[in-house]
Amino acid sequence: MNEKPAIGIVGVGLMGHGIASNIQKHGYALRFLRHPGNQPAEDLIAAGAVAYDTGREVAQHADIVVLCVTGTPEVEDALFRENGVFSGLRPGTTIIDCSTAIPAATRKVAARIEAAGARYVDAAMTRTPKEAAEGRLNLIVGAPDALLQEVMPLLRCFAENIAHAGPVGSGHQMKLLHNFVSLGFSAVLAEAAAAARRAGVPASTFTEVLGKGGGGGVVFERLKPFILAGDSSSFTFTLANAAKDMSYYTAMTKDLPAESGLAEATRTLYARMVEKGSGASPIPELIALLSA
Repeated sequence: MNEKPAIGIVGVGLMGHGIASNIQKHGYALRFLRHPGNQPAEDLIAAGAVAYDTGREVAQHADIVVLCVTGTPEVEDALFRENGVFSGLRPGTTIIDCSTAIPAATRKVAARIEAAGARYVDAAMTRTPKEAAEGRLNLIVGAPDALLQEVMPLLRCFAENIAHAGPVGSGHQMKLLHNFVSLGFSAVLAEAAAAARRAGVPASTFTEVLGKGGGGGVVFERLKPFILAGDSSSFTFTLANAAKDMSYYTAMTKDLPAESGLAEATRTLYARMVEKGSGASPIPELIALLSA
């Protein structure tokens, strides 16, 4: 391409704002959807972004549309609602779906998009809003090889590590596998830390032994500040999002089918916390909830 494609974004929230900002910094023209869930976007507008009131308008003025919304229902709503993105698609437009979604649903959505003459990429994210703002997200991508190479310059604007998982749907599939391991270990560690509290085990002893043994790792380091000092800032992913992702994972295992006994137990734990009104709490606070 002689000119960079125009980029539309639906979902300028905690993650999407960082993505949008980094896309702008790399010289792409930006359009985005006005929405109550957006972060303040005055900085984007000051840098030249144009805001629209409907997904249809965003799509009409973009060559690539990035969806940065929560999950499958939100993706389908953003695309297919009245005056949604789908109604404004032009032939050749590419949709990049950065949500965490049910793979079977993603494949159905992609088929509908492709039947309309557009293309679909699932590019599930890992890491946090901090890395989004820094342009250092991890992406797990499902797309044909040629299409991935075409959009790679854009993805590199906001991602540090990009893994190609396979065809469309594979990015969301791998993201759910990743999140099951991460959220499953979080649940195990939270239960153990809660039991340690009840048993009177000093937090320093608990973290020293686990950190130097089989409990060490990324999740342990994220929960460790809460175990030692009640600081949950290093892991802000909410219990509601954990429950949602685990429900998607167990839905995927039913489609495969695959063993899901541990996943069902993990899903049930997070869902129970949401039912008790703690859905907005970050993952580390599960320790306090279980030890109360």
